[in-house]
Amino acid sequence: MVREGKMTSVMGHMLIIILAGELIFALPFHLARFFRPTFLQAFGLTNTQLGDIFAVYGVVAMLSYFPGGIIADKYPPNRLMSFSLLATALGGLYLLSGPSHFGLTLLFAYWGATTVLVFWAAMIKATRLSAPSHRQGFAFGLLDGGRGLAASLFASVGILLLSFGTFNPQGDFSDAGEAFDAMRLLIIYYTVLTALAAGLTWFFVSVQTESGAKDDFQPQGQHSSASSLGSTLINPLVWLQGGIVICAYCGYKALDNYSLFVVQHYGWSQVEGAQFITFSSYMRPVAALVAGILADRLRTSKMTYFLFAALGLAFAGIAWMTHFDAAITLVLAMLLFTFFAIFALRGIYFALVDESQIRMGATGTAVGIISVLGFTPDIFFASISGRMLDAGQDGFGYYFLFVAGIMFVGCLCALVLALKVNKMRKFQAVSA
Repeated sequence: MVREGKMTSVMGHMLIIILAGELIFALPFHLARFFRPTFLQAFGLTNTQLGDIFAVYGVVAMLSYFPGGIIADKYPPNRLMSFSLLATALGGLYLLSGPSHFGLTLLFAYWGATTVLVFWAAMIKATRLSAPSHRQGFAFGLLDGGRGLAASLFASVGILLLSFGTFNPQGDFSDAGEAFDAMRLLIIYYTVLTALAAGLTWFFVSVQTESGAKDDFQPQGQHSSASSLGSTLINPLVWLQGGIVICAYCGYKALDNYSLFVVQHYGWSQVEGAQFITFSSYMRPVAALVAGILADRLRTSKMTYFLFAALGLAFAGIAWMTHFDAAITLVLAMLLFTFFAIFALRGIYFALVDESQIRMGATGTAVGIISVLGFTPDIFFASISGRMLDAGQDGFGYYFLFVAGIMFVGCLCALVLALKVNKMRKFQAVSA
């Protein structure tokens, strides 16, 4: 009974982390991912302009990851996460005013800080604390899979709200005003959810470790902090993980343009495009959980380089098929595969922190360093891809080939990391 009660408490703890971990990004990302054509029309943006706005978000986020990691090693995660959620929700109120291109740029810069500085590393550390070493793959798979399921469920409701905004049987909007009226419902919806998540996190996320003891979040001494930072900075496994995350995150960012692809390349309506990406996103919980379970059995690093290799081949195939009238069923099947494989990668790549034997007390610092590098696609990916997609008929072909090359680089990083981890384990076995 005690064990069952403990498991229930842990699962409840993880449920709140999952909800908070997805809703923190709902306003800056869900609106432009699930409803991109409508978002562009409502605010009068081109792909290039939206890409540049996301680049500003990425710059601020990148500057926030590192100090955020250090902060996460000093203070309770529930307080940090709750503050971030509330601050992000306040940005939704400004979005309701229909800001100009410049106003959107400032808003996304603000969100770059509120979604990362005192949230991201705190969430990763809270998840690592929730599971023993041999269950890290499952814990992070549950986190990302649960976030994916939450995103899909919330987006499904959003599809209904979007449908209320148009009476056109083809599912499109007649002008920017009509598109913004529909978008306003979505903004209110996601703002309220984000604010509610802030309250739940404050009151119900525990600061206990998996063993039941409270982790020490008291600020470290200056010498201790400097020593931890120095040893983490020179760890090559940390930098390899940064390379893995940057490549996997590029793959994830690539999904943002799938609804635009089916609308422009196959003539689907905007609502049909949103429905396709929402339906596909339901694979995220399954992919992340399956990958997490397999990673605990086969090793995370091995799973990672296999997934990257498969993705590289898939994206190259899609790029080739955009140049002729390939069967739409085959193209859609390959798109769905990339959804699954990318979600699987996202579900396990932070489990590499434990496989690399990074100290628990340095988790936030390591995550900060990995994230500074790993999430730089927020700076460059949307700007580069936006220009490719605005380039003309062959834009999507270049786009998918670009992503394929990134996946092969990720495969190389994961392979090198796996070899280094093997060497480290063999050395420890000999020394024991």
